[in-house]
Amino acid sequence: MTPGDEVVVALDVGGTGMKCALVRPDGATVHAERHATDAARGPEAVVGTILDVAEGLAGKARADGLSPVACGIAVPGVVDEARGVAVWSANVGFRDVPLRDLARERLGLPTALGHDVRVGGLAEARLGAGRDAGHVLFVAIGTGIAAAHVVDGSAAVGAHGAAGEIGHILVRPDGPPCGCGRPGCLEAVASASAIGRRYAELSGAPATAAEVADRAAAGEPLADRVWREAVEALADGLATGQALFDVATIVIGGGLAQAGPRLFDPLRTALRERLTFHREPRLVAAALGDEAGCLGAALLALDTLAKESR
Repeated sequence: MTPGDEVVVALDVGGTGMKCALVRPDGATVHAERHATDAARGPEAVVGTILDVAEGLAGKARADGLSPVACGIAVPGVVDEARGVAVWSANVGFRDVPLRDLARERLGLPTALGHDVRVGGLAEARLGAGRDAGHVLFVAIGTGIAAAHVVDGSAAVGAHGAAGEIGHILVRPDGPPCGCGRPGCLEAVASASAIGRRYAELSGAPATAAEVADRAAAGEPLADRVWREAVEALADGLATGQALFDVATIVIGGGLAQAGPRLFDPLRTALRERLTFHREPRLVAAALGDEAGCLGAALLALDTLAKESR
């Protein structure tokens, strides 16, 4: 086999679905497929599906004349990357699952386990919107809000595998309750789900964050108020992030980034107003979409392979 034949088996596991791919070392995807997670079956069944899918991808690679050299798996929740353990995940039901070792035993390949947002940030920093920036803060805004701080292509993990929980910065002390149990966290105010929930509370009518953004752009006062409150809170969170990390680029991903200029124009202005001596970071939309998790899982696996071969 030549280096051009090498691929990484990559899986990005979410509460609803798994995005899976064979990825070349240069980041090119040669095959992609999706599978249902069906987390309601329980964690053991989900682990079984992950291993079956990974084994199937490795088999497909070999059948196509390719050489699988490593496996990368991304999962949500708290991840101990050093031990390769999915410590806890509300969405998938994992508790202390040694997923890295299970996959390594099944596939016979060097395997890395990473946090879904951190590997997404890794991909955006190396291959996507933060490429060549050096210091990148990737912020994923969807049902919740989480971040990854990437320096020179490496994402900080933290002492306990919980680095990047920017969604739990306190921005509104008297704000709505957060799922973590404390009121006023950033994701309780500015996540996509929080925006829809706030609008529904005030209007009595259900709406998604995208619909709130559309209605605000069309001049509806209530939608404009809810959207503005979310943007202001998000700017507070990002200003805190910039004070802590002093990054060159902030990459915004997740569902809320789909609002485009309706989000980025007011957010950029609000962030600028909050900065004093801190340098203003470049604020951009993620470029890789929902492929970022798979690509990042592959990059993490390649990093692991490089370390093990030294």
